[in-house]
Amino acid sequence: MKILVCISHVPDTTSKINFTENSSKFDKNNVQFVINPNDEFGLTRAIWFKEKAGAIVHVINVGLHETEATLRKTLAIGADKAFRINIEPMDGYSVAKCISDFINEKDYDLIIAGRESIDYNGGMVPGMISALNNINFIDKCVGLEIEGKKVRACRECDGGKENISTTLPLIIGSQKGLVEESDLKIPNMRGIMMARQKELIVVEPGQIDIKSKSVNFEKPKEKAEVKLISSDNLDELINLLHKEAKVI
Repeated sequence: MKILVCISHVPDTTSKINFTENSSKFDKNNVQFVINPNDEFGLTRAIWFKEKAGAIVHVINVGLHETEATLRKTLAIGADKAFRINIEPMDGYSVAKCISDFINEKDYDLIIAGRESIDYNGGMVPGMISALNNINFIDKCVGLEIEGKKVRACRECDGGKENISTTLPLIIGSQKGLVEESDLKIPNMRGIMMARQKELIVVEPGQIDIKSKSVNFEKPKEKAEVKLISSDNLDELINLLHKEAKVI
């Protein structure tokens, strides 16, 4: 079985986010980047298939040179080969089209993409790849078992979970639950050393149409300072809830 895991290069949630050019562009200065968590859950499940069933695991990223550190980490975790499509990701469609064109030239049984990235939270790429390549798609996937070409999967849905049977080839939108956080793999020294010997191939993209663009960004308004009211002073608490918070 050949597996392709799509990897997004995203800011760590502990990083302080700023914007430049009249709040129209994300400022990458002094920002720590990591593997998108939803992608990391998918990568961990792919490595499990490699260890248990001898699957071949490739990873792919749409991005410029600075994303290679993130790809090297995926190789240290256990991926066999990495590909970087050499273009700055501008919107969900362009990313999906780049990956779709790449898949057309390959023969992957399973494509794993995080259900959304934690930077733009678009949640569009896996579904677009499915439509562009006419392959089965399961979003919000929290369970995946494969035997031959037969697939048993579980996805989150409103009010519960849905069990699904389908066949390969397949693309899933991965998230927490596909594996747990305790299952995530931390690269060890041996993995880091082996990653240096693995292939990281740069692929030049074809003509890509940009379907949408970000006009500007706004940060959430800063929260007001917390006011502590003594439990003995209920009148003041009620007054503040009524006049300031306006919740009663």
